[in-house]
Amino acid sequence: MRKTDTWQDNREIIAELKKKDDHFAVIFDEHTQLDQQINQLEKDRVTHASRDDEIEQMKRRKLQLKD
Repeated sequence: MRKTDTWQDNREIIAELKKKDDHFAVIFDEHTQLDQQINQLEKDRVTHASRDDEIEQMKRRKLQLKD
């Protein structure tokens, strides 16, 4: 896998891993959920400004999951 590949480029591989590995499925789903929450919070500038710390914590957790 190249560094430029995204999860969308590897949908079939990810789907197969999620079926075979429950731990991977949990981690992948949590990572995806955090990504969606962060994107939503960052879209709203007013909310984003008041929740910077929370967003940073979410980003750190995403990185932990990725490792």
